[in-house]
Amino acid sequence: MATTVPLPLVPSGSAEPETPYKQYVYAYPHQKSYRLLEDGPLLRDLWSRERLDALSLYVHIPFCEMRCGFCNLFTRTGAPEDVTRAFLATLERQARVTREALDAKGDPVRFALAAFGGGTPTYLTAAELTRLCTICEDVMGADLAAVPWSVETSPATATADRIAVLKERGATRLSIGVQSFIDAEARAAVRPQKREEVEGALKLLKEAAFPVLNIDLIYGIDGQTEDSFRYSLDAALAWEPEEIYLYPLYVRPLTGLMARHDKDGALWDEQRLRLYRFGRDHLLAAGYEQTSMRVFRRPGTAAVQSADETSISEYNQQAGMVGLGVGARSFTTDLHYTTDYAVAVPEVRRIIDDYIATPAEQFRRAQWAFEMDGDERRRMYVLQTLLESGGLSRDAYRRQFGSSPEGDYPEQFALLAARDWTRTEESDRVRLTGEGMAWADAIGPLFFSARVNDAMASYQDR
Repeated sequence: MATTVPLPLVPSGSAEPETPYKQYVYAYPHQKSYRLLEDGPLLRDLWSRERLDALSLYVHIPFCEMRCGFCNLFTRTGAPEDVTRAFLATLERQARVTREALDAKGDPVRFALAAFGGGTPTYLTAAELTRLCTICEDVMGADLAAVPWSVETSPATATADRIAVLKERGATRLSIGVQSFIDAEARAAVRPQKREEVEGALKLLKEAAFPVLNIDLIYGIDGQTEDSFRYSLDAALAWEPEEIYLYPLYVRPLTGLMARHDKDGALWDEQRLRLYRFGRDHLLAAGYEQTSMRVFRRPGTAAVQSADETSISEYNQQAGMVGLGVGARSFTTDLHYTTDYAVAVPEVRRIIDDYIATPAEQFRRAQWAFEMDGDERRRMYVLQTLLESGGLSRDAYRRQFGSSPEGDYPEQFALLAARDWTRTEESDRVRLTGEGMAWADAIGPLFFSARVNDAMASYQDR
């Protein structure tokens, strides 16, 4: 039986949760849990124990044309061409070493999914995007024309020449971060963009006719109301995107919004929860299906892995993610590994410079990492399935781990049931209720291990 941990949502003497906005669980464990290994294992040894016929390829491009006020991602703004050119040269060195490690097992290597994230991959020029695709195809062996392949973009960088490269190379999903169609709200989120620029980018993306177009919107911005949120929702719907993501605004340490953050937490939670419910109901009424707290999809749209590392390959369940680029994570059964990570501008620049200077030999070993054990794998599985509309299959869990989720985490599942956040009308599945889905960012951290919580708490933001 897995060790249970104190429930972080239940303050002493209170039966009510603290907040519905605890933490967005986009991958488990969080990168703040990783630590530098003095003499990390060789990649060839790590991958020798894995299935190699259904891998996912994730490439992290740590560059943007601007840094939004809410952004705590690993990214640098305004990188000159000599930096992006040197970055791609290093990424190719890393790719060659990584492919060599995969080939050492002797089994056929096949990639079933690919994603370019960041940062903003389309910060790269059209020629640089072409080179990046060639590295993925000729060095890594990913058939980009044959697999689901997602790319993140922005209004300023979704230019005709870049889009033409992505279309030609077979991208199947383009995700554009709009956040708001109202200029004043974009400025309030420290995202100085113009509606005209947004519409121009969307026009180009629609004309390219990618199988899946996703539009990101944010709720909880200063001054935002149901009426203004409806305006952005309707503006997005007018483009008939296959997906719309609704993100709550978070204000994180070392971000642009943190310095001006003076919100009353309870009132802000109330605003965000009210806007979330309004947006959810509006999109459901428009015929979209909700597949998670954030994701709304037009019926009949094939799911394509997003570039934020939310999901591991459906073929491998919990392993099989091969990451390239500074900030990219790789997942094997026993170890998750990456490079150094930061948010503050000076640290980000230093880490990118260090990455560019990294000799090929150093890429042969895992660097920053988190060791997975049976308990962590069970927690990861719960988070991957419970927070999605398909829910957690008890039978699948039992086949994989030989136990039941409620038996492994009785306190957590008891709390979810007591709050009416789960429903169990199907004998095999545990699914979130509508209210449970609204509180998904509070439910996820319930399943963090004590080891992960301690590691995150001791991490020094930089």
